Amino acid sequence: MATVELTTANFDEVTGKDGIVLVDFWAEWCGPCKRFAPLYERSSEKHPNIVFGKVDTETQQELGAKFDIRSIPTVMAIRDGVIVFSQPGALPESALENLIEQVEALDMDDVRKKLSEHQH
Repeated sequence: MATVELTTANFDEVTGKDGIVLVDFWAEWCGPCKRFAPLYERSSEKHPNIVFGKVDTETQQELGAKFDIRSIPTVMAIRDGVIVFSQPGALPESALENLIEQVEALDMDDVRKKLSEHQH
């Protein structure tokens, strides 16, 4: 599956569903973003069960601000509507694959329980 362009119009709908969504915050002028893009695309082809989204921080400044994106590229992982990972910097392909394995292995009941404990 190719990557999906995420905008303020579709972000909540795409990321709020059950399953895994990876988000790449990037910009056209960003060298590291351009180097990261091909491996992100390759990974999207290896994992058809995962949605690979891209947010252009130039045209979607509101999303960049909402998630306090200060450095690009930033990779965010969302599972079942919950942000479980967010880190600036282009990941090497092996680290991206490792991140996917870790997100797939999460016990989301446990994650939600820990989140609710922090909110009280």
